[in-house]
Amino acid sequence: MTTLLMTVPGVAPALSQTCDELQAGPSGRVVSISDGDTFDLDSGLTVRLVGIQAPKLPLGREGFEAWPLGDEAKATIQDLVMGQEVALYYSGENRDRHGRALAHVMVERDGEMIWVQAEMLRLGLARVYSFPDNRSCLDVLYAAEAQGRADRLGIWRDPYYAIRNGADPQSLLDRVGGYELVEGRVLNAERVGSRVYLNFGRIWREDFTAVIESQGLRVFEQAGIDPLMFDNGVIRVRGWIESADGPRIDVTHPEQIEVLARP
Repeated sequence: MTTLLMTVPGVAPALSQTCDELQAGPSGRVVSISDGDTFDLDSGLTVRLVGIQAPKLPLGREGFEAWPLGDEAKATIQDLVMGQEVALYYSGENRDRHGRALAHVMVERDGEMIWVQAEMLRLGLARVYSFPDNRSCLDVLYAAEAQGRADRLGIWRDPYYAIRNGADPQSLLDRVGGYELVEGRVLNAERVGSRVYLNFGRIWREDFTAVIESQGLRVFEQAGIDPLMFDNGVIRVRGWIESADGPRIDVTHPEQIEVLARP
């Protein structure tokens, strides 16, 4: 059963902690780096580091503006794994629609095994980024992200990646199309038909809302979590900002939400 993430300042599992949900996959030598979370092995396999999102680079996409610190994230991955033998581990869906391996990655450096995802988060050069079909080990990854944020490393010094205020809908509308972390108090959690709305303001056509559609609600139910429990709680939700009756984030699985203070 999935448990809801509860963020407690100063309390986090050690980053050396392993995740017993991981299953061993292939190994290979890294021969090229695309960006801060994607690289190629000598076998021809492209690996996408599952569970994190590093600052994005254009990678040939016309009109795409590089996110701040994208080059720094790429350079850090290069220092960690370029030319090294790495071991892949799977925890859910192991291929994306592009055929890339969705894997956790371990590399040995100076006699120590380094979990690449956790290291990138600890250094403040990535954020936790999960999907309904890939949700394992997130407690450890959230702890690594929290450490990087507490130490104000990398992206956590840049306003582009600031945690947004859920009570300020206009600033969120300015971020439509972006992946954001938004926190605040849920003033009202209600089920309407096949959806649950977590409303961060009183004017639902204007204020920020986290929306859980029917498919997402089934994932919550399977995890034993009733999203109405968030009513009057303080939470942090992460996802892509859309504009529909004010700014909103679609929540597809419980791990997109961190509980900062219970009602």
